[in-house]
Amino acid sequence: MPFLTEILAAVRQHVDTSTVLVAACACLLAYWCLQSPRNLPPGPRTWPVLGNIPLFMTAKTDFLPNTITDLARQYGDVMTFWNARDLNVVISGYQPIRDVLVKRAADFSSRKAPPVLVDLRGDGTSGDTTKGILFADYGPDWKHQRKFTMKTLRDFGVGKRSLEGKICDEAAALSRELVAKDGQPFNIKHMLQNAASNIICSIVFGKRFEYGDSEFLRLGHLISELANATPGKDILINIHPVFRHLPFGSPEHEKIARNFPRLQEFCGEQIEQHRVTFDPNNIRDFIDAFLLEQRCTRGEHAQSSFTKEQLQELVLDLFLAGTETTATTMHWVLLYMLLYPDIQEKVHREIDAVLGQAVPSYALREKMPYTTATLAEVQRINTVLPLSVPHSLTRDTALNGYTIPAGANILVNLWSVHMDPQLFPEPDKFNPDRFLDRHGNFFKHEALIPFSVGPRVCLGEQLAKMEVFLLFVFLMQHFTFSSPEGVTTLPTRGTMAALVNAPRPYDLCAVPRQ
Repeated sequence: MPFLTEILAAVRQHVDTSTVLVAACACLLAYWCLQSPRNLPPGPRTWPVLGNIPLFMTAKTDFLPNTITDLARQYGDVMTFWNARDLNVVISGYQPIRDVLVKRAADFSSRKAPPVLVDLRGDGTSGDTTKGILFADYGPDWKHQRKFTMKTLRDFGVGKRSLEGKICDEAAALSRELVAKDGQPFNIKHMLQNAASNIICSIVFGKRFEYGDSEFLRLGHLISELANATPGKDILINIHPVFRHLPFGSPEHEKIARNFPRLQEFCGEQIEQHRVTFDPNNIRDFIDAFLLEQRCTRGEHAQSSFTKEQLQELVLDLFLAGTETTATTMHWVLLYMLLYPDIQEKVHREIDAVLGQAVPSYALREKMPYTTATLAEVQRINTVLPLSVPHSLTRDTALNGYTIPAGANILVNLWSVHMDPQLFPEPDKFNPDRFLDRHGNFFKHEALIPFSVGPRVCLGEQLAKMEVFLLFVFLMQHFTFSSPEGVTTLPTRGTMAALVNAPRPYDLCAVPRQ
């Protein structure tokens, strides 16, 4: 041992700090290379530790779906990139997406929560991300919970006339807010969020809130803060989870860490109020339906997934998935009415001819093909979830001759489908006519998949379609929308807030129609 001590002392005497650092970096590089999976799909050259983060930070566009779609053209429909330590496999193109999500659903239908949420779900400390539906693993519990949720949503009117009245009532409340603006310029974003959130409240809580209600303002603020947080920007956290605990922190992580527990608390308060007033003979809303199912399964299944924690996370998922996406879709729709006043006029004429002053009905969409086509074109040209919600692999999986390891993120590039010139000629051109056949009837293009496909297709698809159609028709029935005087340019490309492609801020004027 003295001999070894003498050798180490000699090394310290003759090797300076820079040499040690170089050697350490070389060792890290060697370790990184040895640990990298083999036989992956092709992709851009990566940096040690950072992966492809420098590539995305220096891309010619700051719109991630465009960058990824450009890379897919270079590397193929199945390609790889690294977000620091996280392996991402991108599936692009309509047929490859269907092959993966529909034909091989059992392999590619799991999900995992983003790193920034891992410590926040469940009880706030356990890192349990298996609750709820949005990020839960694909398995028996998830299937059972999704089946229950879909049935309960239908029971409370989703896809039926019974829910139309609530949506139109909300549209009327929104219209009163617009009238109060007296034709002056304003940003409609938060009003749309309020309307979408209140529709979810009516289903989940059995009541709607006045827009000035303090509880409702609190709920809207929390949802907006979470929906607009972008954990992907937090490079250090994605390199290694330990960085989330450093004293200088991370703005996006801190925003989510601050607001997610508050939203959990809000939902918990509503659930507790329901427990106190629960009557099995009077099921008022989604929470009551869950409490009834919980009571019915308690004796039958010792390991029932109908737990208190599951209900809380399920309610959170319904709000997070159903509020921001619907509001953002409406925000895009109204922007395109400003950009194309001639199209707005065609929509006005069709609504006047079919409805007059009657209350809108979802069943009448077949008699309003141009209005329906306009909504479809908005969802195509600015898809709200252009990369969908990432999927994940729970085991090593073969795809197209490549080996994708367990834990890899699977990004579904819906943007590549909707901007494919082979499917949609002149994809950058806003043209509702592409969804009309030669007889002027609405034509549902099979490649229009804003809600994705497969078992993980958006849970709220039917609700979102009803909301967007009825809100849009009601507003167009009563208002003409225009840009403020002097405004000559409007944003046509959005910005990514978390997973959502949202319009850049703009103002509009809403003038009541005579």
